[in-house]
Amino acid sequence: MTYGEAVQRMADLLRHGEAAGGACFRGVRDDPLTAAGWAQLEAATDADAAVGRWDAVLCSPARRCADFAESLSVRLQVPLTRLDTLRERDFGTWEGRTAAELPAADLSAFWRDPGAFTPPGAEPLAAFRARVAVGWGQIMAGPARHPLVVTHGGVIRAILGDVLGLADPALLLVEVPHACRTRIRLPAGGGAPSLVAHGA
Repeated sequence: MTYGEAVQRMADLLRHGEAAGGACFRGVRDDPLTAAGWAQLEAATDADAAVGRWDAVLCSPARRCADFAESLSVRLQVPLTRLDTLRERDFGTWEGRTAAELPAADLSAFWRDPGAFTPPGAEPLAAFRARVAVGWGQIMAGPARHPLVVTHGGVIRAILGDVLGLADPALLLVEVPHACRTRIRLPAGGGAPSLVAHGA
């Protein structure tokens, strides 16, 4: 493989669509996609799926990611791999609660520095970032030349944080709406990954 060929490896990250239960802190809570959420993912993937863009699909085991990922992998006839390392962060006692239901001071501390403030019973951000880094390493070391990774907003922020060297407070400044697409170049031969596009 030449260097020119090596730099053409890509990974596309896709956040899941709208989930049942509305907007809330949703980490380990395993809500399925709504009909609208499924349609969001179809709209985000149909053009690339039609031309066979992806040669593998990887996903979080959560239903809001895995259900669509499985359907797409069958449609494309490419392998599907569920990675536990791509799960969303566990928000502890904040699971299923909206921002309006939480103490304002706690929420403010969380938004200001999510690494310094951990919700009660939640996965510490450092542990979450370390777990996601393992999953990201699995993706980069995998055989696929252009995988699609169906996962969560927090996971995508953590991967972008790894690629771009972002500190904890900067992670929450990255918008990752439902069905958001992110493309990262995966060079071989000792090179570093680089951000190609986000939000497309």
